[in-house]
Amino acid sequence: MTTFIGMILAMRISKLYRILLTGLLLTFSSYTFSSPASIRGEALYEENCAICHGTEGMGGMGAQLSSQTFLESASNQYLKHTIRLGRPGRIMPSFYWMPESDIDELIAFIGQWRKTPVRSWPDSEVKGDAIAGKKLFASHCASCHGDQARGGNGTGRHFSRPTNVPVTAPALNNQGLLNAMPDHMMRHIIVKKRVNSIMPSAEQLGLNAQQVNNIVSYIRNFQQSDLKRQPLYDEEPASLIVESPYSFEETISNIKRSITGSNFIHIRDQALTEGFNVDQIDGSRQTIIYFCSFSFLYEALKIDPRVGMFLPCRITVTEDNGTVQMMSINPKHLSQLFNNNELNESCDKMHEIYTNILEDASL
Repeated sequence: MTTFIGMILAMRISKLYRILLTGLLLTFSSYTFSSPASIRGEALYEENCAICHGTEGMGGMGAQLSSQTFLESASNQYLKHTIRLGRPGRIMPSFYWMPESDIDELIAFIGQWRKTPVRSWPDSEVKGDAIAGKKLFASHCASCHGDQARGGNGTGRHFSRPTNVPVTAPALNNQGLLNAMPDHMMRHIIVKKRVNSIMPSAEQLGLNAQQVNNIVSYIRNFQQSDLKRQPLYDEEPASLIVESPYSFEETISNIKRSITGSNFIHIRDQALTEGFNVDQIDGSRQTIIYFCSFSFLYEALKIDPRVGMFLPCRITVTEDNGTVQMMSINPKHLSQLFNNNELNESCDKMHEIYTNILEDASL
């Protein structure tokens, strides 16, 4: 009996000890390691960046953000422009919608990986001979960065398929990169190289200071405009919504007729709540109408496989207390999120098709 009571007391003391210890650790960590800004920055990073750059910034499809050779050259200004502009045509999207305060907190979180103070780069141009730089680029850089600096095929690190390089070489003619990266940062990277990449340093390539300047001048010639000083995006709503003057059933019939008239194939209808264990609200109905043009789908997927997130096409019809609405995703809004200039034409065409179907069905 005495032993049993002793065990109970020991368990209670142990539990109390754990509670006190946990409280002390939490208090210590909150005062020593955490701040509201870093907590917010970490949450933003996990939500928007970790999927490509890794939870600890060690890279994946995206660059190694916690690499010290990256951080020693990546100024806060460079990071801010990169987040804002993205990399058009590559996997890095533009976070044009993110508030300035959130970007600052995100950069502050990334900055916690720095082991040396953040540096800044002068805006002055590097003086070089672009014509001579073109020849040097062809000899020393094009084998990885591609003809006309288009970059390697694919995106990010190659985990799942054989390849002769561990990381896809970036597109140096990319307008997002050129508008974010000043000349002296580009020069620093060529001189120093990147750790954990196959990129050699200028010394290893036998390049002197002037030859490096010539390569920088050649790459800079690809810049078409200063995106930092231009409005990047038109205001486009995420959805196209049109109210129908017809009944729920008539609206669905009108949409199917308009789909056929637009040379698309009606695939199927599906209740919006299908697969969900939810109760239907009285006076409310929802149906998704799926349709497709397989030739259009095939061509769009060749440009950018991410279009598979919103294809095949669909229009949702809803009824709420007698009000019938038709709605679809807005392809022009998505084209801004995808940040792929080649895809813009397809998204514009899809926007026109959606708009025509919605207008035709509501006439």
